[in-house]
Amino acid sequence: MKNIFLILSFFCIITPVCSQELVKSPAPFGPLPTQKQIDWQEMEFYAFVHFSLNTFTNKEWGYGDESPELFNPTHLDVRQWARVVKAAGMKGIILVAKHHDGFCLWPSAYTERSVKNSPWKQGKGDLVKDLAEACKEYGLKLGLYLSPWDRNRADYGKPEYVTYFRNQLKELLTNYGDVFEMWFDGANGGDGYYGGANETRKINTLEYYKWDETYKLIYKIAPKTLVWGVGPSEARWIGNEEGRAGKTNWSLLRQKDELAGKVHYTEFMSGHEDGEKWVPGEADVSIRPGWFYHSVEDDKVRPLDEMVDIYYESIGRNATLLLNLPVDKRGLVHENDEARLKELVTTIKADFKTELLAGTKISANNVRGNSAEFAAKNVSDGNKNSYWATDDPVKTASILFEFGKPTAINRILLQEYIALGQRVKAFNVELKVDGTWKTVATETTIGYKRILRIDRVKASALRINITDSKAGIVISNIQAYNAPTFVRMPEIQRDKNGDVTIKTEDKNPVYYSLDGKNPTKKSTLYKGVFKYNKAVTIKAVAIDASENISSAVKTAKYGASKENWKILSASSGDLALANRIIDGNPNTDWSFGNDANQLPQEITIDMGSILTVNGFTYVPQQVGNNLNLISNYEFYTSLDNVKWTLQSEGEFSNIKNNPIEQVKTFKKDKARYIRFVAKSAVSKGATVSIAEINVIETL
Repeated sequence: MKNIFLILSFFCIITPVCSQELVKSPAPFGPLPTQKQIDWQEMEFYAFVHFSLNTFTNKEWGYGDESPELFNPTHLDVRQWARVVKAAGMKGIILVAKHHDGFCLWPSAYTERSVKNSPWKQGKGDLVKDLAEACKEYGLKLGLYLSPWDRNRADYGKPEYVTYFRNQLKELLTNYGDVFEMWFDGANGGDGYYGGANETRKINTLEYYKWDETYKLIYKIAPKTLVWGVGPSEARWIGNEEGRAGKTNWSLLRQKDELAGKVHYTEFMSGHEDGEKWVPGEADVSIRPGWFYHSVEDDKVRPLDEMVDIYYESIGRNATLLLNLPVDKRGLVHENDEARLKELVTTIKADFKTELLAGTKISANNVRGNSAEFAAKNVSDGNKNSYWATDDPVKTASILFEFGKPTAINRILLQEYIALGQRVKAFNVELKVDGTWKTVATETTIGYKRILRIDRVKASALRINITDSKAGIVISNIQAYNAPTFVRMPEIQRDKNGDVTIKTEDKNPVYYSLDGKNPTKKSTLYKGVFKYNKAVTIKAVAIDASENISSAVKTAKYGASKENWKILSASSGDLALANRIIDGNPNTDWSFGNDANQLPQEITIDMGSILTVNGFTYVPQQVGNNLNLISNYEFYTSLDNVKWTLQSEGEFSNIKNNPIEQVKTFKKDKARYIRFVAKSAVSKGATVSIAEINVIETL
C-alpha cells in the first residue's frame, strides 16, 4: 500500500512538468530572415567610406575622363579610419572600391584605370587589401561597393561590359577575405566619357546585368556575403539618403513587383506588410552634405541634433544605419567629422546608460501554455534567444512592469524575435502616474528593434499593449531608460532685408554672437528679430535654465543681405514671381522652362553693388513631390552686364537622391551681376525650379 502511494505521488509531481514540456514553440510565420540577414541586422551601425578620384577633383560623380595620376593622398592611413569607426561603436566599413567614374582602388587585372597607375605608393598600392587588414586588426567587418555603372568604359552598355563587371566582382570577393555586404548602387546609365565617345547611354537596369546570374556567381564564391541594392537583393535601400526609416517599417518587400518595376522607391521607407520576401531596410546617409570630401563642407558637418535624430529614426525604426565618412585629400577621416562622431557616441551612451526594467515585477495577461519557457520575464533576461510568447490565437496582449517606487522614464526599447517572423502591426505604451494610466505612445511596427523617445514621465508602472498582430506575439526584449535632457540647437534665419530670427524649442533662452566666437550666458540674449545686413557668422546656443544644460552651437554664415538684389531678366517663366529665388526663404520657389521654352534657360540678377565672390549655391525646390531639379548648369559673372565670364559649369551630381543646397566654388572675382543657366533637368524634364540662389563672398 505504501508503494502504491509513493508511485501515485511521483506521478502527481511529474505530471505538471510533462505538461509544460508538451508546450510547443511558436511556429514560424510569414517570410523569415536567413541567419545571414539576422547577423547583418545585429550589426546595426557601420560606416561607408567614399574616397577616390572624386576626392581630388572636387566632384560627386566623376565623368570618367579623369587621370588616375590625380589620386595621390599625402598621409593615407586606413588604420586611422578603423580606429575612428571602432571608437564610434560601428561594426564594419563598406569601402567604395569603384565609383561611377570607373577608377579602382585595387590593382585590377582587367583595367589600367586603377591605383596601379597613380603616384600613390609608386603604383604598388592596394587600398582594398590595406583596409581588409585594418578591419581584421580592429575587429571590424569589411564590406565593398562596386558601381555597376562605369562612365569610363568604352564597352559600357554592351554584353562584354557585364563580363568585365563580373570579373571585378570575382577579384573583390576572392582576394580580400570575407565580405559582409556587397553594395550595388542604383545609378545606372546616363552621360559619360565612355572611352572618348562622350555620349549618353541608356540601359535597362534590371535586364542588362542579368542579376540572377550575377547573384548566383556571388553566392557561389562568397556565400557569407549579403547583397544590397538592385536585383533580387537581401536588403533594401530605405528610399532616401537622409538616414531615416518610416515609423512603420516592415522588413518585408513585394520583391517580385519591385523587380517588375511596379514598386516606387518611396515605398522602401516602410516596406510592405504583405511582402513575400524578407528584405530589411538599410538607411544610408553622409555625415556631411556630400558623399565625397569637399573642403567647402568642413563647417557643414551634420549637427549633433540631426545625428541623434538619424540614430533614433534608423536603428530605432527597424533599420540598420550606414553612415558615410568622406575621407579627405590627406587620406584621413577629417577631425571635424571625428569630433561629431565622438559627440554622438557620448550622447547615445548616456541615453542608454542605466536600464530600468530588469528589477521590476513583470507579468503578462497571456503566456503561451502558461509555460515558464515563454514567460513575460524573458523580455528582461538579457538573452536574445529567449522570448515572451502568447498562445497561437492570441493577437492582442499586454505585458506589465511594476516599479518598487515611481521611476522617471523617457526611452522605451522593444524587439521582436525575428527568427520567427515579423508580427506586430500595432501597439501602445501606457505609464501609471498617481494611480492613473496615461497613454504616452501609439505606434505600429516593431521588428528587430524599435526605440521610442517620449517626454519624461515619473511612473509606478509601465504597460505595453500589443493591439494588433499577424500571429501569436513573440517579444524577445523590452527595456526602458531615463536619458539625460537633450537641449536642441536654435534655428537661425535671415531674410533678404537682413532681418534675423532665432527660434528654439521649449522656449529656452538663446544667446548669440556675431564675432565668430562661441556664445555663452555672457553673450547677447536674443529678445526678438534684429537687423544685420552685412556679411556675418552668427552663432547661437539655447540653454535649459532649470538644469543649466546647453545645446550644441548653431552656426549660420551669410554674405551681405539681398535687399538690393533685383531680377533683371529671365528667358521664360513668370518674372513677377522670380523674386522668390532671392527672398531668403528656401520654402518658396520659382519655375521656368516648359515644352514651348526648352532648356537651357537662364536668369540674370543685379546684386546692387560690386562684391568679391568665389562661388555660388543653388537651393533646389524643397516642397512637393516633383521638385523639378536641375542636373547641369552654367554660372557667369559680370561687372557691367555686358561682358560675361563663365565661372563654373558642370552637373549637380546625385541631386535626385539628395536634393540639398548645391555648393560650387571658383577662383575669387569681383562681380555685380550674376547669370545662372539651367542646361538640363533630372529625368530630362522640360521645367526646372529654383528655391534660392546665393553667392559665396570672400570676406
